[in-house]
Amino acid sequence: MKKLLYSIVAMILVIMCACSSKSADSATAAGADSTAAATDTSKVLVAYFSATGITADVARRLADATSGTLLEIAPVERYTEADLDWHNKQSRSSVEMQDSTSRPAIVPDSLSMADYDVVLIGFPVWWDLAPREINTFIESHDLDGKTIYAFATSGGSTIANSALKLKEAYPMLSWGEGKLLNSPTDEEIQAWVATLR
Repeated sequence: MKKLLYSIVAMILVIMCACSSKSADSATAAGADSTAAATDTSKVLVAYFSATGITADVARRLADATSGTLLEIAPVERYTEADLDWHNKQSRSSVEMQDSTSRPAIVPDSLSMADYDVVLIGFPVWWDLAPREINTFIESHDLDGKTIYAFATSGGSTIANSALKLKEAYPMLSWGEGKLLNSPTDEEIQAWVATLR
């Protein structure tokens, strides 16, 4: 009887050890899978400047498409309609865009750039360039090691010159191919997002 009891206890212990080992292996495998998934998924920041709301709408859609964080690059002093009058050479935007050293103050943010791998920077094209707030934003943050993509909206310009000038001004940063997104369809947004690394 004792031998039978010992045999039963020994069998139970063997089964318990096997189950415990299997659970540990499963947990390890699950941990490896979640680490791989976290490594494969880039954390995206969608930072944008928008004076009239057009670029803001595109930025929101990009943040949704990338599951990214949305950040407005907001000037401390908002633009009025008169400020945006490009026919007036004395308007605020005209004066800023004629001065390559102009750096309009932007509202500070508390983001940690270490949390992001990819940064999308959006803006309306002004005088075939990015508005000076974009320079303020870039110079106010440590973007080293990030992949940066410019996106823009425009009434008549392409993104080519504004993207080129940003690359020339900040050659130490890693720039991807920019994109003009005027009233993009969902398919166009998804197609561009699919190219981001």
